[in-house]
Amino acid sequence: TEVYTNVYTLRGIKMRNNNIKKMIIAALLTAIAVIIPLQFGILKIYIPPFSATIAAHVPMFVAMIISPKIGLIVGLGSTLGFAMTIGGVVALRASSHIIIGYVGGLLFQKYKNLKKPILFTAPLHGFLEALAIIPFGLGTTEMLLITFIGTILHHFVDGFITFLLVRGMSGKTEKNIYEVFLNKFI
Repeated sequence: TEVYTNVYTLRGIKMRNNNIKKMIIAALLTAIAVIIPLQFGILKIYIPPFSATIAAHVPMFVAMIISPKIGLIVGLGSTLGFAMTIGGVVALRASSHIIIGYVGGLLFQKYKNLKKPILFTAPLHGFLEALAIIPFGLGTTEMLLITFIGTILHHFVDGFITFLLVRGMSGKTEKNIYEVFLNKFI
């Protein structure tokens, strides 16, 4: 077994290793991903068959910074939140967050920058959500385009919110904000 000598603190709770800290942050981000669709209906935009809950992708985007696996886990939480709230087509569309969280996490590891993963996963996200409406008989060209374009726009809005959040949490610095964020919180 590996012995951990570093002790981390998270609001007074001593952590024996970085994995426990990541697990707690993953749980918190997952809880937020579940709560957003349940409690923040006021942030919802609906243009049938497309719907968007502003900030719903933010926990997943933050999770991508930590690791692909945590991005995937938070994507599962997001899917659960939408299944509990709306169910059906929206929950199936939200299941795209599982793939986007994982792929975005891999891209973040490669580029060490949130802009590229958000840019590169946007078309995939739009495609997966458009694909998800087909089994529900909503596969007309117009409906597919509305969902595809709406998802991409929503993806970019939430990406911008995430960037502002991470930058704000990192504090004023000339250093790479993602390094500061990871060093401060992970």
